[in-house]
Amino acid sequence: MSELETAMVMIMDVFDRYACTEGNKTTLTKGEMKTLVEKELPGIFSKVAAKEKDASDKLLKDLDENGDCEVDFQEFAIFVVALCTIGHARFANVPPKK
Repeated sequence: MSELETAMVMIMDVFDRYACTEGNKTTLTKGEMKTLVEKELPGIFSKVAAKEKDASDKLLKDLDENGDCEVDFQEFAIFVVALCTIGHARFANVPPKK
């Protein structure tokens, strides 16, 4: 597989691993989403959590487009793309490591 195909499979795998721990196997509950961001995005989430007491509640509410109190894969994918977009913009002017 190409690097992009591998990255896509890895994103799907991460979602599925956390979604299958509680309730509906195709969505992330509040607890599953909190665990996912704490374990998979510690550098990002720890900074947000330090600033906001209930950061995981706010994140779930912001991601939950259809209002079912869970995050489905489409909502999760939008979150991942948003993080990639922010990261790309932030590091666009950083010279590459040698």
